[in-house]
Amino acid sequence: MFTQTDKEQLSAHGISLEKAQMQMQQFRTGFPELDIVAACTPQKGILTLNEEEQQQYLAAWDNYLNADHDILKFVPASGAASRMFKNLFEYLETGEETEFIKIFLAHKDCFAFGNHLKNKDGQEAVRYLLEDMHYGTLPKGLLLFHNYADGPRTPALEHLVEGALYAKNKKGEVNIHFTVSHEHRELFAKHIEEHKQEYEKRYNCHINVSFSEQKPSTDTIAADADCQPFHDKKGNLVLRPGGHGALIENLGEQNADVVFIKNIDNVVPDRLKADTVHYKKLIAGVLVSLQAQAFAYLRELEAVVNIDKMLEIKQFIENQLCYKIDGNKTLTPDLLRHILNRPIRVCGMVRNEGEPGGGPFLVRRDDNDIQCQILESSQIADKSLMQTATHFNPVDLVCGLKDYRGNRFDLSLGVDPKTGFISQKSKDGRELQALELPGLWNGAMAKWNTVFVEVPVSTFNPVKTVNDLLRDQHR
Repeated sequence: MFTQTDKEQLSAHGISLEKAQMQMQQFRTGFPELDIVAACTPQKGILTLNEEEQQQYLAAWDNYLNADHDILKFVPASGAASRMFKNLFEYLETGEETEFIKIFLAHKDCFAFGNHLKNKDGQEAVRYLLEDMHYGTLPKGLLLFHNYADGPRTPALEHLVEGALYAKNKKGEVNIHFTVSHEHRELFAKHIEEHKQEYEKRYNCHINVSFSEQKPSTDTIAADADCQPFHDKKGNLVLRPGGHGALIENLGEQNADVVFIKNIDNVVPDRLKADTVHYKKLIAGVLVSLQAQAFAYLRELEAVVNIDKMLEIKQFIENQLCYKIDGNKTLTPDLLRHILNRPIRVCGMVRNEGEPGGGPFLVRRDDNDIQCQILESSQIADKSLMQTATHFNPVDLVCGLKDYRGNRFDLSLGVDPKTGFISQKSKDGRELQALELPGLWNGAMAKWNTVFVEVPVSTFNPVKTVNDLLRDQHR
């Protein structure tokens, strides 16, 4: 199947022949359907917290911050913004002033980058933005999103502010990690360095920023219609980035007790940050509270425990961690330890009001246990299940990456390789099949303990098109 040249190319990427052969097998067999039990709802799998409970969890997070813990904000930021400007690219090509273009041109001065477009109209303004300012090729994190009296701010800088507001540790440090593409790493580093001291002074903190890139070894093979390796016009294997699921390796390398994960474009101006900060602290408080109890039980399980204690732990697993143990299993300390000693994540879930995004579902595992999972529509064969979902995933996670002894979990063990999917793409005018790795917050975390908490839609403000920046949430 693979020529000697292919094998040399794979080796140069750090991809083993065994992994490549396994990927080709996945093209031939496809991925199995998940055993979806039901959509999660506030009555089944999604916590809705009253005012008293919220205050308890907020206090739990404040107490955690005041102890000696390492906190990190992890921001996937490598995606290019080209899709954000799809309509503008089409306008340059066709000259057609669609309703989208009319709105953009009529309000161009309202954008944070509007000052750069003064005295420019129509295609001239759009060409200047996309080509001269390089907005057509820059990542979202480096675009001007929000206007302030002291100057416009990019999403990267908004994340510095967020970190200072809810993730500052006892030492006054704010740790933020951006995953970036290789060609933009230097631009990110320069941009952050130019502004870091300003925000450190404003928020009385020390900001530590680190970067990583998606590893070439996580690229995946492309296949032709006959499920054979796809080669380009020069005869080279076509290797493609495996999607954001590849970032599980980057996440696993972070030495932090608690990690917040949030997309680069889901940011708001300071005047609207109160809800974001409140609910980030809230889900973090839920995490550290659940984690503290799980750790306590794991320490107890190191000694001999009676059946009453095992039933108590089982109740915690099922009621608090939303993990249903198969009734045919014999309850043993080893079983309980196996379930408890995993990475844990608490995920904010927003009521479904028509915004795109994956959703929370209860899924039966291979061992017949049932647990919460975040699923994308591509993972759901029975689309009628989507109609029963009351909430969607805004990518609002806080994760515990260390075990009760303080050791980092091996996150590769939490990946379910059966949850990847195949998409249809093209290259050189030919159709190809692309293999997407299990998504970062989908199959890459499938074997984690997962808890869902309802958060308001005000915490979800993504920018999918440039005109989204005209919404009140970004003005």
